[in-house]
Amino acid sequence: GGMLLALLGWVSSCVTTFVPLWKNLNLDLNELEVWTMGLWQVCIAREEGAVECRAHGSFLALPAELRASRLLMCLSNGLGLLGCLLAAPGLEGWRACEDKPGLKRRLLLAGGAALGAAGMATLAPVSWVAYNTVLDFWDDTVPDIVPRWEFGEATFLGWFAGAFLAAGGLLLACSARSTRTTTPAAPACHRPPAAGHHPCPRNADLVI
Repeated sequence: GGMLLALLGWVSSCVTTFVPLWKNLNLDLNELEVWTMGLWQVCIAREEGAVECRAHGSFLALPAELRASRLLMCLSNGLGLLGCLLAAPGLEGWRACEDKPGLKRRLLLAGGAALGAAGMATLAPVSWVAYNTVLDFWDDTVPDIVPRWEFGEATFLGWFAGAFLAAGGLLLACSARSTRTTTPAAPACHRPPAAGHHPCPRNADLVI
C-alpha cells in the first residue's frame, strides 16, 4: 500500500510540475478566453478549442514563488524517483537481498525518508503559490474591474501528490521498523530437556 501511494504521488507530482494549470484567469471583457499559467508557460484556451501557449520569457523575471516552485518541484520529482528505487528492493515480495534482512530494512527506511522529503518539497511550493494567489485575489488596492487569478487544477493535484508521497513514505518507513530478523529455531539436541525426557546423547553414546 505504501509503495502504491508513493508511485501515485510521484506520477501526480510530475504531472503537476509540467502542466500549465497552476492558475486560471477569466476575462470579463472576453469570456470566450481562459488564461492559464504554469511554472513553464502561459496558455490561452479559446471556446472553439484552440489553445496557444507561450513560455515564460526569463527565469530571473519570474516572481519569487514561481522560481522557487520550479526548483522544488524538480527536486521533488528526483527524490520521489530515488525513493521508489530504494524502497522497491526492500519490499517483502522482492527476491533481491532476501538473505540480508538488515539491508532490506535500511533500504526501506532510506526510501521512506526520500519519499517523505519529496512530499514536503511538493506541498511547499504548491501552498506558497496558493497563498500568494489568495492574497492577490483579496487585495483591496487593486480595482474590482481588474481580473484576478484563481486556483487551477494543478494546485489541487499538487496537494494530493504531496499527501500521497508523504503517506507512502511513512508507511514504508513504519513497515521497515516492524520487520524483524527471524532467528532459526535451535536443533532439538541443543534445546533444554523437557520434563520426563532425557537430553540428547553425546556422540560417544550414539549407536551406529
